[in-house]
Amino acid sequence: MVDIEVDYKSADTFLFAYITDISAMGIFIRTNAPEPPGTLLNLSFTPPGGGPQLNLEGRVMWINPFRPASYDNINPGMGVQFVDLTPPQREQIVQMVRTFAYLSDDDEPKGNS
Repeated sequence: MVDIEVDYKSADTFLFAYITDISAMGIFIRTNAPEPPGTLLNLSFTPPGGGPQLNLEGRVMWINPFRPASYDNINPGMGVQFVDLTPPQREQIVQMVRTFAYLSDDDEPKGNS
């Protein structure tokens, strides 16, 4: 798994968390205190390996609430869809998705055949 540090801010919250999944459409932020669906967030993160910091807007589309007594609640957090990306931001995200996939593949054990 690849974790990317992200700062996010809503109207009344400023928090630090980790992105554990990314696509061209959005991200999954791992957090025990997800914002409600529909919440607009200001997102700020740096691509793995460096590069210019991304400052984007996103909307919480769904949440996986933190349930401490549940054994199957291993990934609490929120799915955030990017909002109003500019073409350069979209290209940066696409490059980041490729990097993320490459780094994730490196974490997989290699089989001997």
